[in-house]
Amino acid sequence: MPGYTLVTEATRIPVPGGKLIEELFGRVNTGTDGFSLAHMIAPVGWSEPAQTPEFGELTVMLRGKMRLELGDGTVDLEAGQALWSEAGQQVRYSNPFDDENEYYSLCIPAFSPDTVHRT
Repeated sequence: MPGYTLVTEATRIPVPGGKLIEELFGRVNTGTDGFSLAHMIAPVGWSEPAQTPEFGELTVMLRGKMRLELGDGTVDLEAGQALWSEAGQQVRYSNPFDDENEYYSLCIPAFSPDTVHRT
């Protein structure tokens, strides 16, 4: 068995609101528990409920902007920027801007619906 994993195709994760999630590494596509990596595109007007996940999340913006409501503060993350949110930090992601956005999300340990704790 080789000491590497080659991913030749992402798995699309269906979610409401028109957001595209393509998991490259994670519990669904590769059975990876230690981390997950997903490519995402969020349409104009997209938002999701606040969450307090048991995993840390690195968001790397490729294009557009995304709003992150973190505890008592708000960050508008732009293309070329990245933000790490610690496990246990309440966060809400949205795209209230005029253009869709595109980004990668790296979660440590891997994203799981059971550990995201959406409100």
